[in-house]
Amino acid sequence: MSSGPKDKQVVSKQRVADHGEVYTGAREVNAMLDLVRQETERIDSRFLEPACGTGNFLAEILARKLGVVETRYAGSQIEWERYAVLAAGSVYGIDILADNVAACRERLFTLFDRAYTGRYKRRAKDEVRAVVRFVLGRNIIHGDALTLKSVGENRQPIVFSEWSLVTGSLFKRRDFAFHELIHRANLKQLPLYAESGREAFIPEPVAEFPLTHFLKLAEA
Repeated sequence: MSSGPKDKQVVSKQRVADHGEVYTGAREVNAMLDLVRQETERIDSRFLEPACGTGNFLAEILARKLGVVETRYAGSQIEWERYAVLAAGSVYGIDILADNVAACRERLFTLFDRAYTGRYKRRAKDEVRAVVRFVLGRNIIHGDALTLKSVGENRQPIVFSEWSLVTGSLFKRRDFAFHELIHRANLKQLPLYAESGREAFIPEPVAEFPLTHFLKLAEA
């Protein structure tokens, strides 16, 4: 089920027939997310929507996380910025339609930028905006969640970037192949994250990057 514009559930009958595209309404989105409210309000808790549409679920998750950033870090611009980047880096989406991917990225960026510019106005930095655009560009993927590959002539395995705030303003980026995450977790029948005392599947990254100041993530 795709998540898309709040005011309508279907773009066209043809898209429903071709892709099964039916958007989830705002009431249903919030009711479902309220079931995991504690996780939606953890800035670093990661969410993946494998048929993200234009981002109804991801937009609401990001809005909740940015609300927490505002509550905790409004007194310090640098802290607000780095935790807002962490929040943007915690939402992931896949969609088979290119226009949905572009709309979702833009929707999430606009949500961030309204909060950022509304808080800091002329003190808001273009380099922070560029970092968020870069992160969303890597997190919202034009791909097929069934084949686990990108869409287009050069179909490549989907790769996601993990963004972790390690210390101060330094972030760690690690890239993971989506098919490896799915295959190995299923093979071992282990969760990616386990409760205390339980074994968990620990994935191996396909690439790792050195610790980088969050304002330099797009350059790195």
